[in-house]
Amino acid sequence: MKKMIIFDPAMCCSTGVCGPSVDPELLRVSTVINNLKNNGIVVERYNLASEPQAFVDNKMINELLNNEGVNILPVTIVDDKIVKTKEYLKTEEFYKLLGVSNDVLKVSKSNGCNCKDGCC
Repeated sequence: MKKMIIFDPAMCCSTGVCGPSVDPELLRVSTVINNLKNNGIVVERYNLASEPQAFVDNKMINELLNNEGVNILPVTIVDDKIVKTKEYLKTEEFYKLLGVSNDVLKVSKSNGCNCKDGCC
């Protein structure tokens, strides 16, 4: 199984989905990651503000930050290869890069719980 790691810029909480005005892009990314996790797919995510040691410990990210600065974030790595910088993956990119069906990423319109016909 492929391994994805996302290194986020400094945010107020682990997902950035907090406070009075939630960024719709961060909400989308958080939803996609939760759907992946609910389907047994491992995605690690680190926030520069709350988990700086992860940025120090990862040699690729450490080097990238030293050379490019924090404006390079967010950075997405899949199987030890940097696949995207400066913006989050599009929903379609998540399943292509992880080799999963796009059905995994679809959320029920009824209540967002991945239930068929809105029934859980």
